Amino acid sequence: MRTGLINPMTKLNVKQQLILLFLVMVSPIFLLHWYGNIKTEHLLKNHVTNAYVELIKQNYTLINRDIDTVSKITTTMIQNPVVQKLVPSEQDTVIERVRKFDSVDKLLSNNSIPLNGGEAVYYSLYVYDPNDYYFFAPKRQINQTGVYFFNDATKPSWFDDAVKRNSGAYMAMIDTNVGLSRVKTYAYIRAVNNVTIANDTIGILVATQMDKKIGESLRSVSLPDGNIYFTDWNDRVMSATDPSLIDTVLSLPPEAAIPDNVNSQGNLDLITDDSIYVVNYDRSSQTKLIYQIPVESLLKQQNELKRVIQLISVAYLLLGCIVMIYFWRSLMTPLQRLAQFVRAYEPGKLVPETPFKGRNDEVGVLVGALYDMARRLNVLIHYKYNMDLKQKESQLQLLYQQINPHLLYNTLESIYWKSSLEGKTESADMIKELSKLMKISLSRGRELITLEEELEHASAYVSLQQKRYKYEFEVNWVIPDAARLILIPKITLQPLIENAMIHAVKNMGEDGEIRISAMVEGERVTIKVEDNGHKAVDYAALDRLLSGDKPDHASGYGIRNIQQRIKLHFGNQYGLGYKEREHGGTSATIILPMITEEQQKRDV
Repeated sequence: MRTGLINPMTKLNVKQQLILLFLVMVSPIFLLHWYGNIKTEHLLKNHVTNAYVELIKQNYTLINRDIDTVSKITTTMIQNPVVQKLVPSEQDTVIERVRKFDSVDKLLSNNSIPLNGGEAVYYSLYVYDPNDYYFFAPKRQINQTGVYFFNDATKPSWFDDAVKRNSGAYMAMIDTNVGLSRVKTYAYIRAVNNVTIANDTIGILVATQMDKKIGESLRSVSLPDGNIYFTDWNDRVMSATDPSLIDTVLSLPPEAAIPDNVNSQGNLDLITDDSIYVVNYDRSSQTKLIYQIPVESLLKQQNELKRVIQLISVAYLLLGCIVMIYFWRSLMTPLQRLAQFVRAYEPGKLVPETPFKGRNDEVGVLVGALYDMARRLNVLIHYKYNMDLKQKESQLQLLYQQINPHLLYNTLESIYWKSSLEGKTESADMIKELSKLMKISLSRGRELITLEEELEHASAYVSLQQKRYKYEFEVNWVIPDAARLILIPKITLQPLIENAMIHAVKNMGEDGEIRISAMVEGERVTIKVEDNGHKAVDYAALDRLLSGDKPDHASGYGIRNIQQRIKLHFGNQYGLGYKEREHGGTSATIILPMITEEQQKRDV
C-alpha cells in the first residue's frame, strides 16, 4: 500500500531531484543535436544520390555514344571493298598482296586518328594466314594500329570466340603487344565476314584502347573523393578513373547485385554506412557504369551546421545551470521537510500538522496535498481492511451455496444408476435427463457454452417433458455440423421450446410439431424454434417486450432475459425476434455471430 501510493521521486533527495531536472532540461538539446545530424545526413545522402542518378544517365549516354561511333566505324570498314578483298590466296601475286595490305593498313590508320584532342581508338585487323601468303607483313603487333597475319601457332586466344559470334560485336579485356611490351586493353571486337561467301570469315577487327576512350568520358564527371567504374556484367573493371583498378574485380555489396527479373536497362542506387553506390546497367551489352562516393567526404559539408548546433547546446547548457541553481535555493527547505515526512511516514500513523500553510505556490500546494493524501490514505487503509473482511465472508458464503447444486447433481446420478440396476428404465431415463439439465445448467461456471451442449440440454428437457406429461407432439432437430461448435448463452433454447410447447402444441396431440433448426450464413448463424400452433399471437407486444419498450417482469421475463444476455455478450446487432410462419404458427429466430471456443481463446 505504501509503495503503491508514494511518488517515486520522493525516494530521491533534493540534490538528486535537481540533477535529474537538469538532465531532463539538457537532454532534449542533445537529442536534437543527434536527430539533426542523422536527419541532415539522411537528406544529404538522398539528395546527392538523386543527383548522381541523373548524372550517371548522362554519363552512360556519352559512353554509349563513343561505343556507337566505334560500331559505325567498324561497320564502314567491314563493308569497305578494300577490306573485303583482303583474303589470303595463292592466286594473287605478291605485288597485289602488298597493295591490298597497304590499302587496308592506311584505312585502319586513317580511322585511328584522335579527334578534338581526345583519346584515340586504334583499329587493327587480324587475318588468319596459315599458308603465310602475306609473309612480308608483320607477325606480331608493333604499332597500335595495322594489319597482322597469324597462323595456328600465333593465333590470339580470343580469335576463336570472336569467330563463333559471327559478326556480332562484343567488348572484352585482351592482351596485346605494343612494341616489345605486353599490355592489357579493353577492346571492341568484331568478326569481318566475307560478303560474297557465306559463313566465311576474313578476319577479326579489333578497336583497342577503349578503356582510355571510356575513361575520357569518366573523367568528365567529378566526384568528391569518389571513383567511377565501367565494368562488365561480372563486375570486372574495364575502365575507371583510377587506371590501376583496370582488370580487377570490383567488390560490391550484395544489395548492389542486379536481380534477374529487372528490365534490360535501368538504374540502381544503394546507400551503405561507408559509401553511396549508383549503378547504371545495360543487360543487352552486359555492361555497368558504377559511381562510388564515400559517405565521409559528403559529411564534411555538415561541419558548419554541427558547429552552430554545438554553440546552441553550450549556451543552453549554461542557461540550464543557472536555472538549476535557482531552483536549488528556492526549493531546498520545503522539499527537505517533505522528504523527511515521507521517510518517517507509516500508513495508519497519525499525520502531523501540515507545514508551509502560508505558501501559495506549487510547492506549497504539493506539500499540503501530500499531507492530505497521507490522511486520506489512513482512512482508505481502515476502509479496505473492513472490505477485505466482508469479501472473505462473501466468498465463504458463495462456496457454501455452490455445494447444493453439485450435491443434487451427484445425487441424481446415483439414483439413476440405482434405478437402472433395479430395472426401472423409464424412471432412470427421466432422472438421467434431469441430471443433464443440472449438469449443463452448472456448465463449470461458464456463461457461454457450445450449441452442441445447449442442444443436449434442450433435448433432455424435451424428453423429460414428453415422458412426464405423455406429450405426443413431434420434435425435429435440423442442425448442421458447422453450427454445433458456435458459442451461445446457456439455457437459451429451453425457454423458447418451453413457450412453443405450452402456448402452441401442448394440446395438439400428434398434429403438433416443433422444429429446431440452424443455418450458417457467412459470419452469422441463424437458429429458429418454430411451431405449427394455431393460437393468435400478439407479435407487436413481443417486439415491444424484446426492445425494452415494455419491461414487464410479470410476463415474458424468460425471452427478455435471453435477449439481454445475447446483446450483452455479442452486441446490439444480434438478438432474438418473433414472427408468424408462412403456413401458420410462430417462429422464434436467434441471430448469433460465428464464434467458436477456439476463436474466443485466440482473441483473449
